Amino acid sequence: MSLSWVVWAVGAGVLVAAGFAAVVVPRLRAGALSRRTGWSGARAAIGTASVSRDACPVTVTEAEQLLSRAELIVAGRGGSAAARTAAECARQADRLWREAARG
Repeated sequence: MSLSWVVWAVGAGVLVAAGFAAVVVPRLRAGALSRRTGWSGARAAIGTASVSRDACPVTVTEAEQLLSRAELIVAGRGGSAAARTAAECARQADRLWREAARG
């Protein structure tokens, strides 16, 4: 009689563990994908801003500072919030250089 309770207890534990894994694993994968996508977007924004900087005939100090900040954030790594901040800094720098290039 006591052996059947052990089997039921082990079975219930396995069932709970499987349910937990079925919920947690997809969430962890989605979070990792979101982070990778955010960092990819930040690196792309920095690349675009660098091209705009090279094409701009004048020096824009504020844009230089924003791009440096974005590059420092990327070098430090971090989470999704850091990636969004780096991308936003790079986009602002790009916008400033484009406006300066238009005259």
